[in-house]
Order: sequence, then structure tokens, then C-alpha cells
Amino acid sequence: MHYLRVFILGLLGILFIGSPTTYAAANPGDGALSNVLTGKVTDKISKQPLPGATVYLPDLHVGAATDAQGNYIIKNLPKGKYVVDVHYIGYSAYSEIVTINGTATKDFELSETLIEKNEVVITGANLATSMKKTPTPINVIRRDYLTDNISTNIIDAISKVPGVSQLSTGPAISKPFIRGLGYNRVVVVGDGIRQEGQQWGDEHGIEIDDYNVSRIEVLKGPASLVYGSDALAGVVNIVPPPPLPLGKIKGNVEANYQSNNGLMAYHADIAGNTNGFSWGAFVTQKQAHDYKNKYDDYVFNSRFNNTNFGANIGINKQWGYSRLTFTSFNQHLGLVEGERDEQGRFIKPVNINGEAGEAPVTGGDNTSYSMEVPKQQINHQKIVWDNNLYLHNGGRLGLTLGYQLNQRREYGNVLQPNEPELYLKLKTFNYALKYYLPEMSGWQTTVGVNGMQQRNENKGDEFLIPAYDLFDIGGFAVTSKTFNKLTLSGGLRFDNRSLRSNALLLDADGKPSPDGDVRFASFSKNFSNISASVGLSYEASDRVVLKVNAARGFRAPNIAELSANGVHEGTIKYELGNQDLKPEVSTQVDAGIDFNTQHVSLTASLFYNHINNFIFARKLFNAAGTDSIPAENNEEGYAAFKYQQGTANLYGGELMLDIHPHPIDWLHFENTLSYVKGRLANGTDSTRYLPNIPAGRWLSELKGKFRKVGGPLQNAYIGVQMNMNFAQNNVFTAYNTETATGSYTLFNAGLGTDFVNRKSRTLFSLHFAVNNFTDVAYQNHLSRLKYAPVNEVTGRSGVYNIGRNFSVKLAIPIDFK
Repeated sequence: MHYLRVFILGLLGILFIGSPTTYAAANPGDGALSNVLTGKVTDKISKQPLPGATVYLPDLHVGAATDAQGNYIIKNLPKGKYVVDVHYIGYSAYSEIVTINGTATKDFELSETLIEKNEVVITGANLATSMKKTPTPINVIRRDYLTDNISTNIIDAISKVPGVSQLSTGPAISKPFIRGLGYNRVVVVGDGIRQEGQQWGDEHGIEIDDYNVSRIEVLKGPASLVYGSDALAGVVNIVPPPPLPLGKIKGNVEANYQSNNGLMAYHADIAGNTNGFSWGAFVTQKQAHDYKNKYDDYVFNSRFNNTNFGANIGINKQWGYSRLTFTSFNQHLGLVEGERDEQGRFIKPVNINGEAGEAPVTGGDNTSYSMEVPKQQINHQKIVWDNNLYLHNGGRLGLTLGYQLNQRREYGNVLQPNEPELYLKLKTFNYALKYYLPEMSGWQTTVGVNGMQQRNENKGDEFLIPAYDLFDIGGFAVTSKTFNKLTLSGGLRFDNRSLRSNALLLDADGKPSPDGDVRFASFSKNFSNISASVGLSYEASDRVVLKVNAARGFRAPNIAELSANGVHEGTIKYELGNQDLKPEVSTQVDAGIDFNTQHVSLTASLFYNHINNFIFARKLFNAAGTDSIPAENNEEGYAAFKYQQGTANLYGGELMLDIHPHPIDWLHFENTLSYVKGRLANGTDSTRYLPNIPAGRWLSELKGKFRKVGGPLQNAYIGVQMNMNFAQNNVFTAYNTETATGSYTLFNAGLGTDFVNRKSRTLFSLHFAVNNFTDVAYQNHLSRLKYAPVNEVTGRSGVYNIGRNFSVKLAIPIDFK
């Protein structure tokens, strides 16, 4: 592994220190410096200028703000075709492909409507492009959606997107599921690199701050071409705020309070751009006590707190850009066990004169913000260096390097509450080198190599997975071309992943010893595969776009699936790995249609996903028909689960219907349906169903949005939403692995507005919302807490989700002149 890393770094160094005539900046006479984009942004109906609108080129990380007359100018651009993204508060975002060669003039007209026009996407493509030209299904979630809705973490914030669900362990821990697949089958990208933080675990969330976000893109379906192994189900790309336009210094202060669990969140950020030198910084603090619902009252130990911060510096010049970003995510959270006494009260571990004991939870315990065992502490530090060099031939060279340190500690001993039992220390080095070829006969092509080197260490006294080293490398080529109304895109990739696990021997006291018993045997594994995709997007008319895409994806087994051997406290089970596992290989076909008129917007997509060697865990039984419970390392007697494989088939789709009758464009009646079904081939009875398949869901929202209200109010909105989750009875009940879940319907509502001064400058924004305002007691099918112990008083199994929850948010923008 070491020599491969040295080779890659050496190659990158050669590319950077190569002949200076390679770069556009080296020869001012080549015309690169004369490439300029200029124009005007106006209201489509009134034709009035829109001062302060942002015009941004995502591929180049450069943009500008319009002046008082709505004019803008962006200088020092490389020649080529680029997507331009235009934004203005209260207006629909708009994007369009613009050719840059010399001085290009492009005016934009924006509309006051909730429907986005040609939404720009960057996930899974070789270059930023408009959504209508992308054959793969993608949803874009902008910052204002996150602000309008109630959420407790970044994945909870996007869990209402069609086809997206969350596997949760309380309000602080959520994992993304896309069309019925999650864990290592979904790649989460943050700051341009894949997020690595022990994501194989049920109770391991996504360590990204939910306030340091400008937009989130969710790609549904295999995306292994650009991201390599693990992007089998799709990608969640969490995009941080872009650099500000030249000459701007802006800040923002936000606060949020939620009534159910007393959540208090505070966030502040500031950023600037002077002569191409950009910088920014943010800090977020969040804390919550236990949440409650109608059946359980307060759920003991569902509390959490976060303290996150970060900073970035960058430079944009005629030769390209370079940006350095640092983020630190720090979280403490309780782990809900759900144990109760004979009166149905939650119990907690206590220290009684130096002996471990139990006591019923009191009201004061539930509203405390201090942590109790069992608890978890996560620290995730990440530094990313992102670069883009403009080449003399019109191409570009991109280099991204990242380093992540993820430390996960679990505490469970009430006699030593500050001594971690499980302590996983994960170090990851990410690298990516891309060459964006000059456009040739309309073809836009990118070739590259990317991957990661990873090392995991055990620092605690409990051991769930072994220490290991991993090296991942993949080479790819992706291309696209538009033929009049038809856009063709596709590519090919080869991946290789090597994994070396270290042996661990323990003595009778559970301490590492060369003469002890084998807990983990050493082994080496090597996985390789080919990924490919091809897709078409056809603009049949101004109103109709047809899409079809076929893709082959690949996922290597993760370390837990191969070698886990221990109690996983957060999942309430004993896990056993299987070293005979083979890589998963997915073949998926997607087909979709987008239909837009003045009154109606319709988006529909269907998919079929065939997965060979699908990996899943099922509960073990012994010959007597009772739970198979390993005697070693399992003093608490948790049920044992072991990983196995089969052939899986998943199919389903999503439907979105938005009715926005003209001329009352402020009114929208939006409905979305999501459905997925997962089957195991050759299964009988319940074993034919895949575990963890979310129930079908119907979301219906009636919303009004008003650009101008009168007086100091602008950009107001009000809406009510119905969230109907259907029953999930197609479950893997064999061996008591999974249980069915009943249907439920939640009602949510929200309203908000900007308060402005006489010059229409926003002074502050205020948002009110309520989730589950009828206070329904429910269990989501993907909630891990539904498998907590039975309440002997009520006979109800497990713990229920959060009840009625009111939220108020205040945001104050600060514009420094």
C-alpha cells in the first residue's frame, strides 16, 4: 500500500510542477485572460433589475453579484461550455449552459415561482449540468427547504425526499436509505470527498453539520463511476456554501428552539472575498434533552449535544482556483436501551456504593442536558484541499486531497462513566485526480483516478471489529454529448480494494496478549470489479423530457460484515462476520418522465435493481429452536446476528405531482408517492423479503408563497403537510430478525417570512413550524428503537418516535460594506 501511495503522490507532484507553459496563466497572450461573462438579471414580468442576484459557475467556483442596475461581470474565465446558476431571494433558481470564448454576454430573467427552472446538478456527472439533461434521477434540496422544515440532524432534514428514508436510533442518529438500500451502499459526500466514519453501524450517524450547507443533491441509483465502491444505492452530496462574489463580506446568525426535547441550536458564520482571495468560518452549538411521545412519555437517554466548527481559505485567479477547508464535528449522545421496571418506568444504571445497580428514571432526569451511560462520543475532523488548474489547450486539471480522523467512543460502565469501552479510531486519506478534456466535437469527457487509504485502530477494552488497513483505487472515464434535443452520457470504471485485517488475541481478562485466545484472526482480502453506465435524456418537447439509464455498480464487503465478533451496544445485538462474503454487484435500470405546463408539473420514475451476492444479517437459532447466544464476550445475553448472502431484486418508483394553477402561481398543491419492494430469490415464507425495506409513503402539501406581503414583510410562506406511511407487512420475520410495522399519518404545518427595511434589505427571518401536531404515537419501520424491550405494563414492544414538536427559528443576515 505504501508504494502505491508514494506513486500517486509522485504523479500528482509531476503534474503540478510540470512545464509552466502547460497552464493558461503562463502565457497571457493566449487569450485566456480576455474571457469574460457579463450581462443583466431582471424580473421576467416587470423587466425590473434584480440587484444583489448571484451568478455562479459551479465548475469553476467563481461568481458575481449584480449591481443596483442588475448588471454583473465575471472575468478571467477559461474557454469552454459551463453551467451558470442564477439565484435571487424569493425567485426560482435558474441555470443555463453558456459558451465562454472571448467576451460572452448573457442576460437572465427570473420568475417568482416555486418551480425551479433547469435546476443545476453536480452529483454523478463529469461536469455541472441542468437536471433535464441528466438521465439519472436526482433531487436537489436547497438551504431554504432546510430552514422551513423541522429536523434534528442532516439526514433527518432530507428524509421526506421521494425515495429517501432514514434508519434512525433516536433523534440524533440517522442514516440515509435510498430506494430500500443503506449503510455502505450509500456514499455520503461532504466538502467534495466521501465521508468516512464507521458508516457500517446502525447507530453511527453522518458527522456533517446541518447548518454549514448550501444545498444537498440526492442521486438515486448506482453511481460507482465517479465514487467507486459503495455507491450502489446512490449518493448524498452535501454541498457547503460556495465562495462569495468579489468584494463581498457577509455573515449570518441563526437560532432554533424545539419544544419536544428542548432543543436549542445556535449558529454563526462569516465569509468574504477580496481580489479573488476568499475565506470563511462557522460555529454551531446544539443541545437537546430526552424527547417524548404519547405512549412512552419521555424516552430516557435520547439526549444529545453538538459543538461543530470550521474554516476555509481559497484563491481564484486566472490560472484556476485552490481552496483549503477544515471542519470539526463533535457530538455526545445517549444510547437508548429501553429497559423498564414492572411499573413501566424506564430504568437507568446507577453507582450504589461502588456497585453497579439500577433505579427508575425521574422527571428531572428526562429534562437534564447532561449525558448518562450508555453514551457515545464522536469527534470527526476533516481537512480538504481542492484545486482546479486551467490548461492552455482549454482543458482543466482537478486535484482533491483529503484527510479525515474519526474517533468513536462508547461508554457503558456506570462505575467508570468516563472510560470508553469501545474506542474506534479511523484515519482516512482521500485522493482524486481528474482531467477535464477540452470539448471535442461536442463531447465533454473526464478521465481520472480516485480512492482512499484507511487505517482503523481499537483503543478501548471492547472489540467489535479488528484493526485493519484498506487501500482503494479506481480509474474511470465519463463522457456526454447533446445532439439537438438528445443528451447521451455514460462511462466505464475499474476498481480495486485491498483489505488487511490484524489478528487480536485476548487473555482470560479480555486484555490483548500474544498467548491469548483468538478474537480476530488475521486475513487479507482483495476485491476488484468493473462498473459502467449509459443513459439518455430526450427533450421530446418544451414540456416533456424522457429519461432512461442503465448502470452496473459494485460494493466490496465492509470490515464488520467480514469480521465482526462482539456486542454492538447501540444495535442491541451480538454481531458475527463472515469472511466468505463476495462483493455485491448491482444492475439497475431507471426510466422517467418530466412533464411541465403552466398549471401542472409531473415527475415519475421507475426502477428495477438486481443485486448478486446481496449481504444481510439474520438472527441465529440453535438446534433447540432458541436464540443462539455466544457465551464468549456476551455477558448480557444479546441475540446473535450473522452476515450471509443471497440474490436480491428491488423495484419501485417515485411520483411527484405539483398543481400550481395560473395566474395564482403563489399556490402549490404538491403530492409525492414513494414505493420500493425488495425480494430475495429462492426465499420461502418471510425469507423471501429483504430486511429494512421502508414502507410506502404519500406526502401531500398545500403551500402558499408570497414574494411581497406589504409593509416590512417579504418572501412569506404558509403551508400544511400530510405524511402518510403505509403498513409494512412484507418483512423478514424468520428467526425474529424483523417485525411488521403498522400504518400511521402525521400532519405538519409551517409559516415564515423575511422582515425588511425600506430598501428591501432583509433585517431578519422568522420561521414557525410544528411536526405531528395531532400527537400521533407511531413507530417508523426503520427505527431501531422499535426493537427495544417490551413494556410489561402496556404490552407494547419497543420505543415510539417523537411526538408533537413545535419549532421557532430566527436568522439574521449581516452584510458588511
